[in-house]
Amino acid sequence: MNNTIGTRLKANKMALFGGIIVLSLFFAAVLAPLLAPYDPEAVDRHNVLARPSRAHLFGTDDLGRDVMARMLYGAGISLSVGFVSVGIATFIGIAIGAAAGYYGKAVDAAIMRFVDIMLSIPTFFLILAVIAFLDSSIWNIMAVIGLTSWMGVARLVRAEFLSRKNREYVLAAKASGASDLRIILVHMLPNSLAPVIISAVLGIAAAVLVESALSFLGIGVQPPTPSWGNILSAGKDNLEIAWWLSVFPGLAILVTVMGYNLLGEGLRDIFDPRLWNERSR
Repeated sequence: MNNTIGTRLKANKMALFGGIIVLSLFFAAVLAPLLAPYDPEAVDRHNVLARPSRAHLFGTDDLGRDVMARMLYGAGISLSVGFVSVGIATFIGIAIGAAAGYYGKAVDAAIMRFVDIMLSIPTFFLILAVIAFLDSSIWNIMAVIGLTSWMGVARLVRAEFLSRKNREYVLAAKASGASDLRIILVHMLPNSLAPVIISAVLGIAAAVLVESALSFLGIGVQPPTPSWGNILSAGKDNLEIAWWLSVFPGLAILVTVMGYNLLGEGLRDIFDPRLWNERSR
């Protein structure tokens, strides 16, 4: 039986379903200027809190802005926060985890104590505290989420490096005079990326949730810039008379998080030969 990654991906319905959701959201965000029926910031005082109809498929908000257009543009905001913040967290986590796992001993002990301290702090409250002292710009939100969510990646990379640093190909590279940086980047890191990729995919879902929560609380992306969180916040204020302001952005967040979680769990099965063999029996 051919156990290549491509074969496993085709056979894993969970990963395929999650991948379809993720790609659909990506294309919706990229093509938002073409798909959006209206300007997401255009105010129409004659259609305030209009119910879903042919003219406005997802209705309008308390300023008469088209909810569908705002959600399409908001998808780009939410996914940008997810990708950029996870990219920052992954870069930091790889650097710190690689140093801890490769050098070990005192370096490992010092780094891991710092990681333990960071893990002991509730991440969301740390983000709230930092954002309170900064401007609520999208770039600050990306940076803060990334700088407070690298610890899991660091632990994964450290574990992978600890299990690989005494293997034959690493010892051979050391014997040939290769530098530590070359051994880490060329010989060890490429063989340790599978759990990092899975963690990054799952991390995007978490980052989207954090951004939505911050925007919902009013300290994330600020209106009139559309975000699923601030659309949901407007829905909270009009819940009894405008259900669509809560239902549609809530479903968008739910589907996005579910898609990335399904893709991440599916990739975990695909990259782990033991799980694949058990499911194939």
